[in-house]
Amino acid sequence: MNEQNPVTTGRTATWAIEQLLQALAERGIAADDPPVRLATPDEVPAADLADEPESYAVLRVDDEIAVVSNDETGLRCGVLELADRVAAGQDLAGTTPFAEQPAVPVRGVVRSFSSVDEDLSWFHDQQFWTEYLTWLAASRFNRFHLALGMQYNYGADRHGATDNYLCLAYPFLFDVDGYDVRAEGVGADEQKRNLETLRFIAAESKRRGLKFQLGLWNHAYDYGRDSVHRYPISGLGPDNHAAYCGAGIAKLLTECPDIDGLTFRVHYEGGIPDDRHEIFWRAVFEGANSVGRPLEIDMHAKGVDQALLDAVDLPNLSPVLSAKYWAEHVGLPYHQASIRAKEAAKPIPPGHEMKGITEFSRRFTRYGYGDFLREDRTVDLMFRVWPGTQKLLAWGDPAIAAGYGRLSTFGGSRGVDLCEPLFFKGRHGSGEPGGRDPYVRDDLRLPGNREWTKYRYGYLLWGRLLYNPDAEPETWQRHLRSTYGEAAAAVEDALSPLSRILPLVTVVHGVGGSNNGYWPEVYLNLPISSRVHSDHYAGDTDPPANWGGVSPFDPTTFYGIDEYVAALAGHRLSAKYTPLEVASWIEQLVADGQQALDRATQVVDQSDAQVRRVMIDLEILVRMGRFFAGKFRAAVDYSIFRTTEDVSSLESALRHYRAARDAYAEIPGIVDGVYQTDLRFGIEASEHGHWADRIPDMDIDLAALAGELQEAAGTTPAAALLAAPARPATPGVNHTAPESFDRGKPVTLSLEVGAPTVVGATLHYRHVDQSESWQQVPMELSGQTLSGTIDGDYTASTYPLMYFFSVLHRDGGQALYPGLAADLSNQPYVVLGSSTVSG
Repeated sequence: MNEQNPVTTGRTATWAIEQLLQALAERGIAADDPPVRLATPDEVPAADLADEPESYAVLRVDDEIAVVSNDETGLRCGVLELADRVAAGQDLAGTTPFAEQPAVPVRGVVRSFSSVDEDLSWFHDQQFWTEYLTWLAASRFNRFHLALGMQYNYGADRHGATDNYLCLAYPFLFDVDGYDVRAEGVGADEQKRNLETLRFIAAESKRRGLKFQLGLWNHAYDYGRDSVHRYPISGLGPDNHAAYCGAGIAKLLTECPDIDGLTFRVHYEGGIPDDRHEIFWRAVFEGANSVGRPLEIDMHAKGVDQALLDAVDLPNLSPVLSAKYWAEHVGLPYHQASIRAKEAAKPIPPGHEMKGITEFSRRFTRYGYGDFLREDRTVDLMFRVWPGTQKLLAWGDPAIAAGYGRLSTFGGSRGVDLCEPLFFKGRHGSGEPGGRDPYVRDDLRLPGNREWTKYRYGYLLWGRLLYNPDAEPETWQRHLRSTYGEAAAAVEDALSPLSRILPLVTVVHGVGGSNNGYWPEVYLNLPISSRVHSDHYAGDTDPPANWGGVSPFDPTTFYGIDEYVAALAGHRLSAKYTPLEVASWIEQLVADGQQALDRATQVVDQSDAQVRRVMIDLEILVRMGRFFAGKFRAAVDYSIFRTTEDVSSLESALRHYRAARDAYAEIPGIVDGVYQTDLRFGIEASEHGHWADRIPDMDIDLAALAGELQEAAGTTPAAALLAAPARPATPGVNHTAPESFDRGKPVTLSLEVGAPTVVGATLHYRHVDQSESWQQVPMELSGQTLSGTIDGDYTASTYPLMYFFSVLHRDGGQALYPGLAADLSNQPYVVLGSSTVSG
């Protein structure tokens, strides 16, 4: 190594070499000198290296193996790949040249400190951090975000805050000169220990090539309402709040020099009312700016307005907006073609100024990218994948992870933060000492703050496939073989389809955008019967609050149930995917997963605890899939009954629902004595509980449907609905997207007709702006070409365009183009930038 080169001799490169030497030592291979040479491209001119940061190449140079990159993180990627191969038993001598480059610039993991009872142990455990951060680095993440205060939503939590440890972080870390501010019960020694731990986490993150992002999600010092704070904050009031926080952030950055960036929740739920919020935040931003070093300021995008963007405009600060990917859930990899109608902007009513921007005037920024992706934007945007869908069970689907690797840079955005498994465990004061590990069975427990290790495979897939969505399967199959032995292939084949079910359900069944109001994994029942009311879901779905009325999170691509039946009855069915198609997809995913699970059961080593953990979770996911598929079918049948009074449809609804309920009811037997009987991720009904708790509500709903059937017996139905025309197996068309469009000029988009059954098509388009609605243009057929034009007035915009086609066949069947692929991991529309940017 060149001793004068700071890239090859820096702390990250040095740490990576240590990992390679350790892998060799564990295989009994001694190495007095590093077995590879680290170099930059100027030292190895033959290196075929991409221009992107973190790219690397592994070459043979003068009988040496050389890892070449322009930066330390790229060297880390190359060296750790070699270390992983060594650990899998490969001989370095047989290494052939290869190179990779990152698809996604920001590949982050978020860990939340949510409970002093459950989280203080891992927070101060250096052994935990050493192992955990090493796995993130080996998985090719490049950012670690420690979130403080994320577990409370000022002004939205019905009961305020109780466990407020590290929520307003500054008084838990140090005293600020000139302010007599205290967190009661936290003395100087505890402050010192907390600050030293924070320094350790930041330094160890940086040593592994992970940028350290500190999330300060809360700046409230008093949550009001009936809050009984365990650590009351004294010494703050409206007159000194902003100045204290500005001084606090300056001291924090000085005391912890390895902080690369800060994440702030800048809307009212972070403790600062929307009305004139820029005054408070300007004081905080000026405090950060005063430290004099470059900092990334990541502002949670919900409710951001121009006043905040002006406030953060300071010379040392680089602002980034972080938007939610699929509301507060994990969905399919593409971004919503449209948001729910419930998210549309609306006037601010008098008396609602505290949340006026977030909940009213810019409501459309709550659960997506909003209007932030203009081509002339001055602030970057990235995404955050929230933990509402799945918090507990094992996950692993290479197709979805690769899809996120291709689509997390949508519209030129920078990438993604992933909220990890067990996120918000113990939230809202629901934690219990020693309760972080969700297992109660001794042979399954993961003591010593190692509960995260159950999810190694999921971290690996996300990190490696965000870096390179085209990575060779061997990338993750090495890990599967070392963990599951002879059953590795079967476990992979079971996890993949079964892990796809809940993200699909989330997209189609958008009953609640909030992660604390909707938890599909331990599903709190929403009734099908119109006679059963859901108080829980009524606040975040349109009335009536039952299955039929629920909007998908993407109502442009998927039908809601009542919407589908109404379209069927009115003979105006569009090309959107139907609930029955979704049910069929889930049933196929269950069948594929069950088949692989059966193979795994025959060969798996049940003496291994990790094997048992994952096999149990796979059994749960099979039942969850059967439940949701059956419930979709039952809800469609019930909606048909309500439309036509056809008693046979109600009979069918009951059959499907009973089968779905029985599948769900098998889960408590599978997990009896395995998981905690009250899985506590908060205090709301959908944040805690157990599968067994959910069954009585299903029985009430079933009884109501049975009552309706008894009353309806003997009635004469209206005319039965005609069956929906089958969706064509292929659209029968091909489209070549132009490279770009010229602003202010018409853009004509064409389909080449490859099937004689195609009789027409419609072009659907809009700006990449979720506050807007889709436009439609009928396409004209000339010879074998269908064409539609977007006029120049519409293209005279600084937004990119997005578009898709609905294609009509002679028999009435319709298809979406491009539509969703079989693995549900592509983008069902085209995004087109302007020549102003492309050029």
